[in-house]
Amino acid sequence: MFAAVMLIVTSACAQVKKTGIIGFYNVENLYDTLNDPDKDDEEFLPEGKNQWTQERYNDKLKKMAQVMNDMGNLLVLGVCEIENERVLRDVLKQRTDNKLAIVHYDSDDARGVDVGLFYDSTQLKLDNSGYLRYRTVVEDKPTRDILWAKFSAGKQNVYFLVNHWPSRRGGEKESEPNRLKAADVSRNFIDSVTLVDKKAAFVFMGDLNDYPTNTAPLKIAEKLTPMITKASGEFGGSYNYRGEWDVLDHIMVSSSLFKNKGFTVISNSGKILSFPYLMTVYKGNKVPNRLYAGDKYLGGYSDHLPVSIEVQLK
Repeated sequence: MFAAVMLIVTSACAQVKKTGIIGFYNVENLYDTLNDPDKDDEEFLPEGKNQWTQERYNDKLKKMAQVMNDMGNLLVLGVCEIENERVLRDVLKQRTDNKLAIVHYDSDDARGVDVGLFYDSTQLKLDNSGYLRYRTVVEDKPTRDILWAKFSAGKQNVYFLVNHWPSRRGGEKESEPNRLKAADVSRNFIDSVTLVDKKAAFVFMGDLNDYPTNTAPLKIAEKLTPMITKASGEFGGSYNYRGEWDVLDHIMVSSSLFKNKGFTVISNSGKILSFPYLMTVYKGNKVPNRLYAGDKYLGGYSDHLPVSIEVQLK
């Protein structure tokens, strides 16, 4: 009897160890304090409009590391609103483990805003990576790249795409062609990879600056299964705009990953994370505890909440 119980406990523990988290987080303006002469980063300098000092930067790094620690056993974390690879490495210096590695490319965005990817190098083998570069339609300006990374998880090839689509500045409808362009770039990449490798699987994530019911995200949802909905979190969204919650931060996956024998996405595991320290009260309502309101320093975490899904590695 004792041996049987121990076998069950051991099996359960082994299963837990093989469970990992895939997440995405818009970290809100993670800049270093150094002036990049090729980028418009002057507002995030110690003498700049936002008075972005070393002390504030260090506090931001600790806060981001705290969120990452509390997300659980991170397998992959996509991030956006980061300035460069340096800030990602500085975040890792705040953590006690050294399992996470980085994928990053400098984009042509005028403000120096990039996307990036952390991954557990003990569980995933990085085979290849790159970026998809495009210009906005409305203004014909450079914007954030779409980062892609191909990993081997056992016998499974999984492609990750990290996105930060153009904003709604100028109006939702007026700026929509920019996000439709981003959706087309992502879809074309998925289609081109699938032509070569029909068994390839995809995990698509990002701040799309659009809701699940908008046309551009629906273009991706025609290919992949959305994992984040209003029901995934306590407040009905990952972002609060003028008192209204909705989902701007998305994770979508290939349907094959639900039935795969190796790298398996757990159904209905999508979450919008709202740890108590990520929230604050504004005008009587709970909202994300943000870093800045305009140029007023609030000292919070981010104006977005992180999102995640759970996967099983066999």
